Amino acid sequence: MSTKIAINGFGRIGRLVFRAAQKHPDVDVVAINDLTDASTMAHLLKYDSVHGNLEAEIRAEDKAIVVDGRRIAYTAVKDPAELPWQSLGVNIAMECTGLFRDRANASKHLTAGARKVIISAPAKEPDATIVMG
Repeated sequence: MSTKIAINGFGRIGRLVFRAAQKHPDVDVVAINDLTDASTMAHLLKYDSVHGNLEAEIRAEDKAIVVDGRRIAYTAVKDPAELPWQSLGVNIAMECTGLFRDRANASKHLTAGARKVIISAPAKEPDATIVMG
C-alpha cells in the first residue's frame, strides 16, 4: 500500500518534493494545490532551470496535471481547511507554501482530512525539526 501525499504550494520546494516522490514507488502524489493555473505549473514541473527537464510526459487537463498518463488532482484553494484531502485519501499533506507554519494554520490540513502534515519551512511551535543530511 502506497503513502498518498498532497502538495500544498507548487513553487520551487513543492516541485522538488514532487520530483523526490517520483523516485519512490511507495509514495503516490494524489493532489497538488496552488493558486497558479495548472498549465503554468505543468510547464514549470517539466522544465526546471536548475535540475533540468523532468523525463516524463506532462500536461495540464481540467482540474489535473497528468504525468506519464497518471492523473493528479489540481486545485487552487486558498484555505487549507477547504482542500479535498478526505475524499482523496491523503495520508500526508506537504505544506510547501511557506505561509502556514504554525500549529493553528498547518492543522487546517488535518481538518481537511489529511492524517499528518509536514511543513517544508522552519515551523513555529514544531513537534520536531528534522534536517536531512
